[in-house]
Amino acid sequence: MTIGAVLAALQQDFPDVTISKIRFLEAEGLVTPSRTGSGYRTYSSADVDRLRYILTAQRDHFWPLKVIASALDAMDRGLTPEHHESGMPRPSVPAPPEDPDVPTADEVTRAGTLRLTRAELAASAGLDPDTVDALETYGLLHADATGHFGDAALTVAHSAAQLAAYGLEPRHLRPFRTAADREIGLVQQVVTPHRTASGKGSKAGAAKDLTGDVLRLCIALHTALVRDGLQHG
Repeated sequence: MTIGAVLAALQQDFPDVTISKIRFLEAEGLVTPSRTGSGYRTYSSADVDRLRYILTAQRDHFWPLKVIASALDAMDRGLTPEHHESGMPRPSVPAPPEDPDVPTADEVTRAGTLRLTRAELAASAGLDPDTVDALETYGLLHADATGHFGDAALTVAHSAAQLAAYGLEPRHLRPFRTAADREIGLVQQVVTPHRTASGKGSKAGAAKDLTGDVLRLCIALHTALVRDGLQHG
């Protein structure tokens, strides 16, 4: 939109606004329209919404430019508008988004019913016997007392097979086992006192629920740290 079109759109609600006013707000750094190759200003719908926010804050709530600039900066940094008691949206820190890839507490602790032989596991993931042996050697696969492998082992095997395409061998995956063991150890430190207490009281089964909750939070933390590392590494 040209500045003239913006003015026409705004004057329906703000009849006193002028082109000079819009340019003044630009000079103050509150709105930053794009420029054409010829130097003409062009405004997006987001710029118009931003101007509406500024003009409303000034007209209805008498906010000084410094306060408006602070609010706009907060929204530019991802804070979300929240209606203040005065009726004017003020930025607030949003709740962290739910990660759909983080399992629920029940999913973390749910025991699977799958029981695969070594040959079935290898065939499903497309792994040769030597690779399965290596995954066991490095602690990534564990057979149960009957020599069978469960749901988690199937996921491990398939993940290892897919990572092999990127040159990652079982020995390279050992740090994941180490990290998982450390997380499990930490969770057990938290859960054990509650399990003992629940065994003495009437809260039977509370320890299992707590284990799932703590594990879910650990997985969410791990995922967030990986994302943060990728963004700032």
